[in-house]
Parts: sequence; structure tokens; C-alpha cells
Amino acid sequence: MDSTGKLDISFMPVGVGAEVSVIPASENLLAGDFVSLWNSSGIKVRKADASNNAKAADGFVLSSVTSPANATVYGISNKNTQLSGLTIGVEYWLSGTTPGGVVLAASIPTAAGSIIQMLGKSESATAMVFNHITYFELA
Repeated sequence: MDSTGKLDISFMPVGVGAEVSVIPASENLLAGDFVSLWNSSGIKVRKADASNNAKAADGFVLSSVTSPANATVYGISNKNTQLSGLTIGVEYWLSGTTPGGVVLAASIPTAAGSIIQMLGKSESATAMVFNHITYFELA
């Protein structure tokens, strides 16, 4: 059992429940942060950031993590339930001003070297399914 009294996901076969990866964090992460995978003497995870083309969102975390502890990273098609202040049915994009955060389309970065990455459409004020891993770099 896990801390909530439910069967722990580690007992389930692949394909049952959320697909996750457990990866060391190279910086402190907050619950709900969108994160980027990168190579630093092995795979690590850090906050995604649209102001830097090397930091596109590859997933998100649902629990805060203090570096260098392991982070449980949820990938595409999983629901990020640790967000706040979302408007239902609105598309959200990776932020270039708040690493790991989301913004509305009007706040997408426009500087050269920035990236544009839609993350998904909100289902509630606190939840969004991560659907878009493709991004574009601004020249």
C-alpha cells in the first residue's frame, strides 16, 4: 500500500496507471512544475523554461523535490493536478518568465532562442492533461 492506503503503482504491470520515470533532480522542483530532461553525467531533470531552447517540457512533477533527490516525472497524456488559477477549456503554454510554469498564449516568449510549446488545455482551475511535447524555436 502507498501512503493513501491504495495499492502502490510499483506493483502494477506496465500500462496500468500513469507511466512515470524516477529521475534525480538537478535543482529544487515545486509540485506542478513542468520539467525538462537533460544529460549531466547521466539523466537529470530540471525546470522547463521557454526562454531557453534546451529546456522544453518533457513532463511534470506532482510533488516538490529538493535536489539531488529523485523526482517522479509524469510524461505526455498524464494529468497535472498541482496547478492553480487556470481557466477551464483554455490552452496553456510553457512559460519563459517562470521556469516550470504555464502562461496564456498572449504571454508566449518572442525573443530569438526562445521556444514556443503548447502544454495542453485546462480541465479545471487546477488540472490540465499534458498533451504537446512538440515545440518550435524562434530564430
